[in-house]
Amino acid sequence: MKTIEPVSIWDNGQVKEAKILNAYAVNVTLGTSATFYYSLSAENDDQTIGSQVAQGNLSMSGDAYAQWEVDAYAWDWVAQELNLTITGEYVPPVPPEPTPEPQIEPEIESPAV
Repeated sequence: MKTIEPVSIWDNGQVKEAKILNAYAVNVTLGTSATFYYSLSAENDDQTIGSQVAQGNLSMSGDAYAQWEVDAYAWDWVAQELNLTITGEYVPPVPPEPTPEPQIEPEIESPAV
């Protein structure tokens, strides 16, 4: 997943801001073409992935397919097709360590003398 420059998306009567791009190849015909699924998602206040605001498929063929040798090329191609600017890798935030519950020592009774 990649972070992108924020883009406004009309979603069910509301404008939402997409900040995360996900994409992967769903069908590859070797030597001919590839179909990529993509999704654009919002980002929550805690920087986790929010709701999906757009999705679809893109077909790569011809010169673009012939030039595809590494993943970076495919990411750049998807972003170009969608008119997006990739700003970096999406790195999910590390959840905070849970605070351990204080241990209560059981009372030990002294033997009667």
